[in-house]
Amino acid sequence: MTKTLILYYSTYGHIEALANAIAEGVTSVENSQVVIKRVPELMSDEVAKQAGAKLDQSAPIATVEELPEYDAIIIGTPTRYGRMAAQMANFLDQTGGLWFQDALVGKVGSVFTSTASQHGGQETTLISTIVNLMHLGMTIVGTPYTEKRLVNIDEVSGGTPYGASTIAGGDGSRMPSENELEIAKSQGRHVASVTRAIKRGQ
Repeated sequence: MTKTLILYYSTYGHIEALANAIAEGVTSVENSQVVIKRVPELMSDEVAKQAGAKLDQSAPIATVEELPEYDAIIIGTPTRYGRMAAQMANFLDQTGGLWFQDALVGKVGSVFTSTASQHGGQETTLISTIVNLMHLGMTIVGTPYTEKRLVNIDEVSGGTPYGASTIAGGDGSRMPSENELEIAKSQGRHVASVTRAIKRGQ
């Protein structure tokens, strides 16, 4: 049995929706368990409410110490100026002890994101987040082009070979489309399949 953690930060619910879709993909693979958790919010409740943040998210808060318990970790973060959100960066900045202990070396790592616009930094956010996972010694898994929805040009859609993504719109009103959710599910399936193959070979 493999165990995957989907670790995310979501201000308005877009990343949360992708996380749930990825989880569906993970659990579709035989002998694959999934846990969804989020990182702590850095804004006060008052500031978060003023910003319109979605505060009723059911996922519990993760701790850095629990990360070695998982065979795979899939990280989701919205884009902030072409990079990960401060909330996720703050959490990952606390993994120095795990880095020193080689605690995550060989674990499978994958990422997903959202942006306000089509060209708002999806790929820079994904790639820069992957860099963190590589420093921790993780084995990076993306979303290969066997997922043909990646090349769908019939509609505006997120989705990259580096990981699933969605476009939220300037006012945050656009939630993930069916195409984007299916790409997310595909990523979950692929991560779970690769994780299972690695664990079998150990």
